[in-house]
Amino acid sequence: MNTYNLILDLALKQKGVFSFLIDPEKATQDSLKDIIPKAEQCGVDIFFIGGSTIAKLKFDSTIELLRSLTKKPVIIFPGSPEQISKNADAILFLSLISGRNPKHLIESQVSAAPYLKKINIEVIPTAYILIDGGIETTVQRISETTPLDHKNIDLIVAHALAAEYLGFKFVYLETGSGAKYSVPNEVIRAVANEVSIPIIVGGGIKSAEVAKEKIQAGAKIIVAGNIFENNFDLNFIKNFADAIHS
Repeated sequence: MNTYNLILDLALKQKGVFSFLIDPEKATQDSLKDIIPKAEQCGVDIFFIGGSTIAKLKFDSTIELLRSLTKKPVIIFPGSPEQISKNADAILFLSLISGRNPKHLIESQVSAAPYLKKINIEVIPTAYILIDGGIETTVQRISETTPLDHKNIDLIVAHALAAEYLGFKFVYLETGSGAKYSVPNEVIRAVANEVSIPIIVGGGIKSAEVAKEKIQAGAKIIVAGNIFENNFDLNFIKNFADAIHS
């Protein structure tokens, strides 16, 4: 079973899928050796890995280590075309459709495509929609794009529908790492009511209760990582997982 179908299978068996986001810019080898087995034990389903400015050499070595520490899917959540590794199970082939910067709509994808073909990694086309989270986040600054207003639900839904019609396999609703607010439940619900492709939600999800609300609103995959960096408590992570799964 390929990684995409495995995720769909998990989403059918459970209420939702818990993705633990690893930022190689912040994670050391020693910390990963400690964190990954514990996260898996607590109920993490998949691992996303990606950062904004990480060097390729460290990116490769971090993924190689991550693969040695877990049998769970390791999926690249790239911040640039350089963040590609044959050691991962799959890559989210992102297009930042909420912005109009051609670099992140198509140019980076064209740059990366030949190498992705060469290493024969599983590619999962993913529409990335950045939504205002109450503060300027790194992804907003690096991408040089303006997030969609969370109050303009019709516009967000229109972007998600366009993503489905264009053939994307996931729609990723994001307020950005460290965001003040998460994607509003009413936004998730409105998108879920109009599209049939699975919804990933990330950014600003700071508690198990909030994670559960996102699943109840229609999200299939919850992404969290930043919240655990200063609070790597096993019970906290397990509660997160239980809230997403049930």
